[in-house]
Amino acid sequence: MHFDLTDLRLFLLVAETGSITSGAARTGLALASASARVRGMEEQAGVPLLERGRRGVRPTAAGRALLHHARLVTNQVERMRGELGEYARGLKGHVRVLANTAAMAEFLPEALAKFLAANPQVDLEVDERPSTELAQALLEGAADIGVGSDHADFTGLEVRPFRADRLVLIAPPGHALAGAGPVAFAASLGGDFVGLAGDSALQAHLLGHAARAGGRMRLRARVRGLDAVCRMVACGAGLAIVPEAAARRWPVASVKLTDAWAERRLCVLARRAEDLPAHARRLMQHLADGNATG
Repeated sequence: MHFDLTDLRLFLLVAETGSITSGAARTGLALASASARVRGMEEQAGVPLLERGRRGVRPTAAGRALLHHARLVTNQVERMRGELGEYARGLKGHVRVLANTAAMAEFLPEALAKFLAANPQVDLEVDERPSTELAQALLEGAADIGVGSDHADFTGLEVRPFRADRLVLIAPPGHALAGAGPVAFAASLGGDFVGLAGDSALQAHLLGHAARAGGRMRLRARVRGLDAVCRMVACGAGLAIVPEAAARRWPVASVKLTDAWAERRLCVLARRAEDLPAHARRLMQHLADGNATG
């Protein structure tokens, strides 16, 4: 049985995205080539590795066993690249980072850009996940580094402080809640909201809190990006819950939430920093070194 590194990385990405098409795109392969590789892996293994369905694919029991070993092998290769990269300039390293919505939109772009400028031999792959999901992904070895909110359970992970991340209610100027002072999230649920589209980690987080409060967010619009949300609120489209840093850029009324979950701290996470490839350890230290309150 012979699987090369491209096979293993392809299978890893197919399993994580639930799609051969998405896995092929992330691996840089044509769909036909990726499909042929997956079929070849199944022929070599002698058993199906993926269950195909109308909504995508998922690993079989044999596929889950392969997924475990694929993660071990690819992580070990990254460690090798990182350590050799200290001696061989030009050898590319790859770091996979998972981050929640606030980190992705407000704090990471500038920090990651500075790291890339200082480390031209390193490539980054950054995906958005809710904090609870990214913590589990790190424990399973599906990523090197995470940046998430401390409301999640980080047991088993190495945790370093990164930024303050307060969520606030924003309202159009003149709205009844604009001058009401601190409010509970539940008290705002009677209003219309503007939310984030797609699989936004922040939106999933807020919908969960609305359900636990016994209500629901009436989303009149879903848009991509925090700036688009704030701009629509500023134009009178409704209310929204956004990181305070995003609200400051727009002419909206920012109202403090009394809910404990609104006061959060972002943390840099890894399973064990000492086990990371050298380039991933440098990135973790780079992020942790800039942990002044934002």
